[in-house]
Amino acid sequence: MVVARRREEGCREKKVARYTGAVCRLCRRSGEKLMLKGERCAGPKCAVERRSGPPGPRAARFKRLSDRGIQLREKQKARYIYGVLERQFRRFFANAEKRVGVTGETLVVMLERRLDNVVYRLGFADSRSQARQLVQHGHIVLNGRRTNIPSFLVKAGDTITWREGSTKTEYYKQVLESIKSKSVSNWLSLDRERLVGQVLSLPARNDIDTKLEIEHVVEYYSR
Repeated sequence: MVVARRREEGCREKKVARYTGAVCRLCRRSGEKLMLKGERCAGPKCAVERRSGPPGPRAARFKRLSDRGIQLREKQKARYIYGVLERQFRRFFANAEKRVGVTGETLVVMLERRLDNVVYRLGFADSRSQARQLVQHGHIVLNGRRTNIPSFLVKAGDTITWREGSTKTEYYKQVLESIKSKSVSNWLSLDRERLVGQVLSLPARNDIDTKLEIEHVVEYYSR
């Protein structure tokens, strides 16, 4: 009975491990666009544009936050943007603390180096969640080897391509057309004809356009 109960609890934990609700609610809760749904966030259908208030039946306006509340909000924003679970995020922060340099900047750079984020930055996907699916389903090849780990950290000189079988899909053909109008980060290069990306260097803080007050995240975990 005890073993069966533990298995049941484990199943429950797996089911609730990742947020499966409407991601537009996360943007409304943060009070700004987090670009979680790609092109939809930039269009008139964006939930933040249509309903600027926070989610909930009685949430007419945002409440004034304490210092701790502001720190928590920034930490949650970082998690939502990069699609990272709390335990994973704590692990990233712990690794960033151990490295030489400013902890906040090191943390953001590590998050940017995630393979799913690089696939998104190269324009292979419209959102990080879509990029995560591409990696998990085995469509992406890193340095000649198929890699299905979204959290894998790339390094300078790495090459990101598509699996040969994936180049025959309809989605790949759509990416070939849409990639022409997309820009690529300065620390990456892209062959738009063959859809081959390369990491030129590790990203610097000024290369990252993510709007985060990362010092609040450091303060949150430092208490």
